Amino acid sequence: MRAVGWIVVLFALSARGTGAARADDFSFQGYVDVRLVAPPNEESWLGGGLGKLRFGSQGGGPTGRFAEAVGQADWRATPYLTTVVVLRAEPDQRTGVDALEAYARLHPQPVGDWQYSLKAGVFFPPISLENNDLGWTSPYTLTPSAIDSWVGDELRTIGTEARLEWHTGLGTLAALGAAFCCNDPAGVLMAERGWSLDDRPTGYFETLHEPNISLELVGHSAPDRAPIFIEIDNRSGFYGGGTWDVAGLGPAQFLYYDNQGDPAAHDQDYDAWHTRFWSGGVSTRIADVAFLAQALRGSTDTEEHPPYLWTTQFWSAYGLASYDLGDWRLSARADLFGTGENEAFWQAFGEHGRAATAAVSWMPKDWLRLTAEFVGLNAQRLERVAAGLSKNEADDQFQLSLRASI
Repeated sequence: MRAVGWIVVLFALSARGTGAARADDFSFQGYVDVRLVAPPNEESWLGGGLGKLRFGSQGGGPTGRFAEAVGQADWRATPYLTTVVVLRAEPDQRTGVDALEAYARLHPQPVGDWQYSLKAGVFFPPISLENNDLGWTSPYTLTPSAIDSWVGDELRTIGTEARLEWHTGLGTLAALGAAFCCNDPAGVLMAERGWSLDDRPTGYFETLHEPNISLELVGHSAPDRAPIFIEIDNRSGFYGGGTWDVAGLGPAQFLYYDNQGDPAAHDQDYDAWHTRFWSGGVSTRIADVAFLAQALRGSTDTEEHPPYLWTTQFWSAYGLASYDLGDWRLSARADLFGTGENEAFWQAFGEHGRAATAAVSWMPKDWLRLTAEFVGLNAQRLERVAAGLSKNEADDQFQLSLRASI
């Protein structure tokens, strides 16, 4: 809750310096998303199963779903200080309405060719190339890449981030760094579930449903839900990186992330995981076609059965192309992903997989977006055998989304 305290302090200081706020200092935007879904046959990991997509069933047909409603409120407290709160209503959330982000951003005027900014609060780390729309969604597809699905599931910066930009004739160079707390369990899903493709980032007050069979294999009772945004070892995490954005070409970015988790630290039944990784990506545009590519590689470990260290290596990469045709947008993406374990006992949790996503969006009005999407996923994971399933997973998911802005 430190982040909430920082925001309150910044609100108070800015209000003290500016007097009463005007109505035009506030803005609000939001949307409602309803869908027709033809889910795969397997139960989704969100319900304790081993399915890797957001939706799942056990023989059911297409169904209508209320996906979510998202609202973002911005308060421009001063010309150089903005506060942002993003809330989501979603039927499967424990609290009904939860926070995705809540932060304050200080952005003074540039000094010559230099500019800096500071953020404090709760926000997504700057890893995604896709998810730059309201509510941390993608303008290209409904379902983000495996990389961004995992970022949304397990990672949130609860702390401060500083960014310094230098505007040159060769483009804009930027360096950033952050210190954060309260994300020590991050890595538990990567180890026990592996990768997934889902467009439902975890709410700040939410707990995660670990796969039931995973809990049984490591000797825990099932079902269980694990908090993800808690502090266990009283050690701060950090990340740092940079971008180079060339006009007419687009940005290239890299980032190193380390939550500094102590693998030996535990809080009741919940473990701290030491999760660290490198991420790099590029984005460019040729005429009306956007191209994105990104790769991520890292590891996470914990003392699940002390003194034995459970280490999971993980990696993923994707390439995306999107063709903008005025009111229409055609997008396609290919994902590769995998994990590996350090000892024979944990080999059941290793996996290799791939996925293909195709989406068509139509915006007949500024406030209305219709999107049809198909995701085809194939993966191999021995953990499935313990659940009485084939080690090979082949899941298809079709969605038709109606998103109305409010």
